[in-house]
Amino acid sequence: ALHLERRLGRRDDVEVTLVSRDNYFLFTPMLHEVAASDLNASAIVISLRKLLPHLSFVEGDLTGLDLHAKTATVAHGGLDGHSHTLTYDSVVLAMGSETNFFGKPGPRDHALTMKTLGDAMLLRNCLIDRLEEADADCMTAGGRDHVVTFVVVGGGFAGVETAGAINDFIHGALPFYPNIQHANVRVMLVHGGKEVLPELGEDLGAYTRRKLIEHGVEVRTGIHVQDVTEAGVVLPDGTVVPTKTVVWAAGVTPPSLLASLPCEKERGRLKVNERMEVPGFPGVWALGDCASVPDLTNGGRPCPPTAQHALRQGEVVARNVCAALKGRPGKAFRYRMLGQLAAIGRRSGVARILGLKFSGTFAWFLWRTIYLSKLPRLETKVRVSLGWALDLLFRKDVVQLIGPRELDQLTLPSMPLTSWQQVRQVQGLQPQSQH
Repeated sequence: ALHLERRLGRRDDVEVTLVSRDNYFLFTPMLHEVAASDLNASAIVISLRKLLPHLSFVEGDLTGLDLHAKTATVAHGGLDGHSHTLTYDSVVLAMGSETNFFGKPGPRDHALTMKTLGDAMLLRNCLIDRLEEADADCMTAGGRDHVVTFVVVGGGFAGVETAGAINDFIHGALPFYPNIQHANVRVMLVHGGKEVLPELGEDLGAYTRRKLIEHGVEVRTGIHVQDVTEAGVVLPDGTVVPTKTVVWAAGVTPPSLLASLPCEKERGRLKVNERMEVPGFPGVWALGDCASVPDLTNGGRPCPPTAQHALRQGEVVARNVCAALKGRPGKAFRYRMLGQLAAIGRRSGVARILGLKFSGTFAWFLWRTIYLSKLPRLETKVRVSLGWALDLLFRKDVVQLIGPRELDQLTLPSMPLTSWQQVRQVQGLQPQSQH
């Protein structure tokens, strides 16, 4: 959208409309820092209307897409909302992905996720709520350990960074909770693979595991979680890890809407050519996590679902859309990955850049420097920099933004039903409902 605005935003004969369920751009690599109270939630978002002043914007969920009639159905307005039908000449599908629960209702109903800004804020609130509960005098020392047991499922980037952030936040907040000892707190990371962060290789994965253990995180690899219940996490051998807080970061899956489209798919993602055009449907492009884009630098295998690929794909698609308006053919997408980085807590990180490996404080500093440079607009960079500076100077903020009283005062139309149910269930204010 940014590249289309630069090329087409001021033209009178072209209208570019962006459809999004949120009216802001979210910088997802820093979600775990919001959950850990390192950053304020407003620091990693920016209004789409401010970011794209020359484009039309529609806030809502895409509920239907007719590629033959060239129409898109967008619903908005909450529970009492309505739908609009938008017509188009060209459409770019950049719908991202959804959390993959692998068909298990337990994780869907009893676990938190880390995909949205609301997820990060809800997790932070949940962590504080658990500390408040465990510190209460009415609880016995033996009965509160499961309250301060936190389990993260999935050892990829999201899972590792979330586990490190939870561990940092909990132990950083304990000075305010005198009845909870460090020994009572248990932060566990469960991963089905041989080593965490498999994208970075076994050596950096092993380093990450050792560092997490050194920081106090219990890491279990080679274990596929059987289920998640109200009692806790069920392991393959039937063992139940008692906990009230589970974060599910075990992978992603393409949006369910794609299944209804009459296009060729590859593992659920839209199969496109090297120009990111959907074969058989002129004027339809797809990119990012929802598309299977051939990597011409890697034998035509699908590009990995990473932000650095999606950013470059967005620029190429924008150029190809402009070329199509002029009746010219588009260009193929070519990009070789530069590297990947992860922050693993306690000002430590791991990185593999241009084949070189980095770890420790330098990798953490590199992570912050690179991602700070990628934030859009100067004001966002300043907010994040100030947040990091304050985090270095002061202790963790343990203000519970969503408390039981506020939950009772919330009205259903203020949020989608699933989000409302999730918040109520996390706070323990109502029995678990069935989806």
